[in-house]
Amino acid sequence: MKKISKIWIGVIAVVVVAVAAWLVSGGKKEETISFETAKAGPANIHNSITATGTIEPVTSVTVGTQVSGIVSKLYVDYNSIVKKGQVIAELDKTNLTSELNTAKANLSSAQSTLNYESANFNRYKTLYNKGLVSADDYENAQLSYQKAKEQVASAKESVQKAQTNLGYATITSPIDGVVLSKSVEEGQTVAASFSTPELFTIAKDLTDMRVVADVDEADIGDVKEGERVSFTVDAFPNDTFEGTVTQVRQEATTTNNVVTYEVVISAPNKDLKLKPGLTANVTIYTAEKQGVLSVPSKALRFSPTAETVGKNKIVDNAKGKNKVWTLEGNTLKSHSIQIGMSDGTHTEVVSGIANGTSIVTGIKTDSEEDGTEEASQEQSPFAPGPRKSNKK
Repeated sequence: MKKISKIWIGVIAVVVVAVAAWLVSGGKKEETISFETAKAGPANIHNSITATGTIEPVTSVTVGTQVSGIVSKLYVDYNSIVKKGQVIAELDKTNLTSELNTAKANLSSAQSTLNYESANFNRYKTLYNKGLVSADDYENAQLSYQKAKEQVASAKESVQKAQTNLGYATITSPIDGVVLSKSVEEGQTVAASFSTPELFTIAKDLTDMRVVADVDEADIGDVKEGERVSFTVDAFPNDTFEGTVTQVRQEATTTNNVVTYEVVISAPNKDLKLKPGLTANVTIYTAEKQGVLSVPSKALRFSPTAETVGKNKIVDNAKGKNKVWTLEGNTLKSHSIQIGMSDGTHTEVVSGIANGTSIVTGIKTDSEEDGTEEASQEQSPFAPGPRKSNKK
C-alpha cells in the first residue's frame, strides 16, 4: 500500500507542475505571422538642404553728397516714390556760389593779363624781326605770353570745378524707386572732407526682391544655378514663397569657425509682402524627380530569416546588393533591383520590378488569444508598444 501511495503522490506532483507551467505561460496560443506590404508605384522624390538668409532689393543705391554744407531742403521722406533725376534734397549754396564768383573773377583777371601779354609779345616779335631788340627780350616776352595762356586755362578749370560743386548741392535720385532710409534732416550739417556722407537709400523695384542665404560648406557642393527654392518668413508663417537660385558666390565667410557661402535666390514680390531685412528660412531642392517608379525605402532593409517567417518558405535566388521581396502564396521570393535616387522615405527603382508589384516591407505577429499585433520590422522606437498581459 505504501508503494501505491508513493506512485499516486508522484502523479499528482507531475499534474501540479504542468498546471503551474500552463498558468505561468498565460495560456497563450500559437502566434500567427503576417506581412506588411506596399505596392511599387510612381512618387515624387526630392533631396533638399536648408539655410537662412535675408530679404534684399535686387538693386539699391545709397545717395550721398560730394560737398559739405547745411541741408536746406528735403523733398522726400521714408517710402517716397521717386523718379530718376528728381530733386530730393538741396544744400545751402551760399558758400558754393561765392566760390564760383571768385573763380569767375580770377578767370576775368587772367584773361586780361593774357590780352596784354599777347599784344606785348606781338610787338617784341615785330621789333625782333627788324633787329631792334635782343633775342633775350624777345624770349622773355614770349615766356610771359605762355604763362598768361596757362593761367587762363587754370582759371577756366577753377570755374568749371566751382560750377560742378554748386551742382552737387542739388541732390537728385539716380534711379526710379522707393526711399528706404533717410539719414539727415533739414538744418543738419554734412561734411564731405574724408568720406561721402550717406543721405538716402533708394531701392529700385520692391516687386523684384532677392534672398541672400548663407549655405554651409558641407552643402554648397550640391547647390547650382536654376535649382528650385521655397522659403518662409516669420512675418507670414502660413505663406510659402517660391524662387530659384540665380548665383552661387565663390567668396567664403568664416564665423565662429563655421564656413558658409552666399547663395542668391530670386524672390518675386508682386503683392509686396516681402520687406527688406526679413529673415528667410530657405529650402533648396538640389535634386528632384517627378512620378518615378519607387518603393518604400524600408523594403530594401527587409531581410527575412527562417526564425522570423515561421512556416513560410524563403527563396533567395536574386543576386546583387539591393533586393526586395514578394509573397507568392507561402513563399517569400527575392528580386534584385537597380535603384536610383532616394529621399529616405522612397527609393527610385530603375529596373527589376514592374509598376504595381506588391512588395513586402515588414513582418507583424498576431496573437490569437490576446488579439494584439507586434510589428517585428521597422517599428518606431518612439511608438507605444503592445500592452502587457495582466493574467496570472
